[in-house]
Amino acid sequence: MSNKNIGIKDVAVAAGVSVTTVSHVLNEVSYARVRPETRDKVRTIAEQLGYGPNRLAQALRTQRTGMLGLVSEEIATTPHAGRIILGADEAAKARGYNLMIINTSGSASLESRRADVEALLERRVDGILYATMYHRDVELPANLGSVPSVLVDSVAAGGNITAVIPDEEGGARAAVGALLEAGHTRVGFINNTDDVPATRQRLQAFRATLTEAGLDGKAAPVESEVSEVQGGYEAARRILGREDRPTGLFCYNDRMAMGAYRAAAELGLNIPSDLSIVGFDDQELIAANLHPGLTTVALPHYEMGAWATEHLIDAVEGKTDLTLMALHPTILGCPLVSRDSIAAPRQ
Repeated sequence: MSNKNIGIKDVAVAAGVSVTTVSHVLNEVSYARVRPETRDKVRTIAEQLGYGPNRLAQALRTQRTGMLGLVSEEIATTPHAGRIILGADEAAKARGYNLMIINTSGSASLESRRADVEALLERRVDGILYATMYHRDVELPANLGSVPSVLVDSVAAGGNITAVIPDEEGGARAAVGALLEAGHTRVGFINNTDDVPATRQRLQAFRATLTEAGLDGKAAPVESEVSEVQGGYEAARRILGREDRPTGLFCYNDRMAMGAYRAAAELGLNIPSDLSIVGFDDQELIAANLHPGLTTVALPHYEMGAWATEHLIDAVEGKTDLTLMALHPTILGCPLVSRDSIAAPRQ
């Protein structure tokens, strides 16, 4: 806790350095030539004395408030995507910033979203994060460009704002690859019906991975339904009802995989000895609690939130140029999380 009676001069005297040096160290002035050991000493003494910088004076000097805005398209109410907020908040606090969150609807009108951004601008945030609850292309209000801004889990329709997104293709390749490595040669895909990047990219990666393994990726069975438990169940009933039913099943997400588990049980198929299943998302409430535990691919929600916040703060502090980064979205990996739902197919 900061001590209001301790000033920057007290820290300078105790550390045996100038007030300017203390200011440079505590405000992380990038061009200041201060030895690492001196920086460590100043920070240690400032903490021991309970010195906290005068935020009002700092704001007047730097024209920054230390506040970042986050427009959240329903991710605050989505358990797994809520990790975007956690990653952003922890990254912001580590840099001395606070996060102000506005939760909006993914179906909100452009004018409504413009008003949400305006509400943050009126509170003089230094920068804005705009996060969607699933990976998609998004039309953004023009006022989002009034301050440095970064998109999380989405890409602007015009492609003119820095964005960070998950590696949908790489994640799908990891999922299908796990089935292939276990020895499966008849692999099916239960896909989503929504026209979003994940639907297209995961399907493309599914077929390409099979083809590269010497199988007929174009002929591999694919069934599409709404990406919920019931949709997964209905798609699995169809795909598992084939005469040449797959021994391995890749599901668009963990909810659809849950539906596939139900379909397999009704058909008398044991997981994983009769049917191996791999999901996508790593929703721990689902994946870790299915029996057997679901092997799945994790979406980097926390990592995307942290990455976006770090680069937003760098832009606010003049350490990076977001316009140069806006040319191509940054893609973060989707690692495979192995559990017990994959085994070698029966001979």
